[in-house]
Amino acid sequence: MFSSKGLSSFSKEESITFDGKGGFDFMQSVELLAPAKNLESGKAAINYGADAVYIGADRFGARAAAGNSIQDIAELVRYAHLYRANVYVTLNTILYDSELEEAEKLIHQIYEAGADALIIQDLGILMMDLPPIALHASTQTNNFNTERIKFIDSLGFQRIVLARELKLPEIREIRKQTRAELEFFIHGALCVSLSGQCYFSQTITGRSANRGMCSQMCRHPYHLIDGNGQQIALNTHLLSLKDLNNSDNLNDLLEAGITSLKIEGRLKDILYVKNVVSYYRQKLDAILAGNERFSRASAGTTQLSFLPDPERSFNRRSTDYFLHNRSREMINPATPKSIGKEIGPIIALQGNQVQVESVETLSNGDGLCYIVDNQLIGFRADKVTGDWIEVSSTAGLEVGMILYRNYDHQFTRQVENDAAIRKMKVDIRIWEDEKGLVFALLDEDGLETEIRIDNLPEVARDYQLFLKNIQQQFAKDGASVFAVQSVDIQCKQGYFFRMAALNELRRQLFEAHEEKRIQAFAARDFVRTEQPLSFPAQTVDFRENISNHKAEAFYKMHGVDITQKAIEVEKSRPDQLLMTTRYCLKYELGGCPHHQKGGVQLIEPLYLEDKNRKYRLHFDCRQCLMEIRLA
Repeated sequence: MFSSKGLSSFSKEESITFDGKGGFDFMQSVELLAPAKNLESGKAAINYGADAVYIGADRFGARAAAGNSIQDIAELVRYAHLYRANVYVTLNTILYDSELEEAEKLIHQIYEAGADALIIQDLGILMMDLPPIALHASTQTNNFNTERIKFIDSLGFQRIVLARELKLPEIREIRKQTRAELEFFIHGALCVSLSGQCYFSQTITGRSANRGMCSQMCRHPYHLIDGNGQQIALNTHLLSLKDLNNSDNLNDLLEAGITSLKIEGRLKDILYVKNVVSYYRQKLDAILAGNERFSRASAGTTQLSFLPDPERSFNRRSTDYFLHNRSREMINPATPKSIGKEIGPIIALQGNQVQVESVETLSNGDGLCYIVDNQLIGFRADKVTGDWIEVSSTAGLEVGMILYRNYDHQFTRQVENDAAIRKMKVDIRIWEDEKGLVFALLDEDGLETEIRIDNLPEVARDYQLFLKNIQQQFAKDGASVFAVQSVDIQCKQGYFFRMAALNELRRQLFEAHEEKRIQAFAARDFVRTEQPLSFPAQTVDFRENISNHKAEAFYKMHGVDITQKAIEVEKSRPDQLLMTTRYCLKYELGGCPHHQKGGVQLIEPLYLEDKNRKYRLHFDCRQCLMEIRLA
């Protein structure tokens, strides 16, 4: 029989405590947080190992194309709570005055649906009449600067989602100076701009990134022009970052104080979710197994029929960004599209066939691609025989070219066909007392459910047959969420049960316990406790994204003068700041005067240029930041 930790170990209202040196003073649960485009995707994320999911409601989420009804959110919440997992709902856009009443009503609906937390960007929401729901400060609140994060922390947020650009020493320092839980991205697409500080899309296309409608100007190709008008780079994706992959840094993040590890991708398909979530579940479980200071945040395990590999899902190649240090080759200059997994070089061409030196097994229908003249070119593998690939045309292909596979036909089928069930370990005990028979189920979290039969059937003639039948029927877990570890029967005598009756008893026991788990791990009311702290500036401008009167009142209440509201409600300026980024093109090109002395000499000012206009680059070398402005 497995050992039970007990329900008290998993209280959802438990606060995080630290030893004053940036470390934990008790066993800390660690959360793997996954994206959910919709109900189906959210359930898949939980099935494949997520401890929590984040999902958008039908309005006001930072991914306008990923909205969901309150009914679907409520269903997802019940499913998640069955596994002691959480559901967080995103309401992380800035709001207009005309939307405040609707947004407040929606927040109450999200609370009534049982969501565990609300993720917000607009601090005007704090001025609303809110239900007692936990609040998470979205990365869109620009959680990059330690002093700002300390202010956000003082407002009583349960959790702060940190900026992706932070380095490990910065995270450690933030941990020492804050009380809230800390969440950090570990995988997925990267915004090149500091989150919440990108105005490129709004200024050029009228589609606001802070309203969930980003037109992804950073994924466009640009020319790079120097101060003499010389073209340094032509038609190159100079701002298109590779995707984040921190799978080798999970332990470092936990040791630094991160307790929620977040996968990006609310617009990704269900195959991406199943593959990437299960990959990180395995990585994280291996760490938790060898560290007594951390524990898993939810219950149940999943047996897979495929080997997870994030390179086989949507993937622009990978970087760990700034976590350990600044480095070059953070971008994919050829394309913002998925490149996939490297296959190997072409070693021969013959007619319409290509021979590849590859350790990967290729199959008919694979999607392959290569890069030439800074462009990604794709083609289909019509027929594969050994290391020879038959294609419709070999035009453009050359011996020595490196091929990538951005659609793995066999792997996709494996993941599609995998219908794994996440199961929780349970023990079943059956005994007889003076009133009748008791059927009890005890799970791995220490929760127990009992059902009783008072009107017993007739006494069985064959006691051993009774034991055998009841043992076999209650050991069956089939497509349920439970994995029966043992069936212990303590009865003085046997009783005659039809198999259908035993199956019905098992079904009733399982259903009753599922409901008990859902109720036991339901979200608890959260009381936000503020600890007054001054805002880290006396004046703010458009970069605070103030777009409604409640947000304006919030800043004024904290003694801050507002010089300019959000550009969504005020006109942009001729030299409008479009984005601020820690990524630096000077450094990428080898021309940083501080870190790459004696490197490439770049004549400033530098400009990005597309078919419509020029954008001026400004370099704040003291803070190691780059700005892009209208020229």
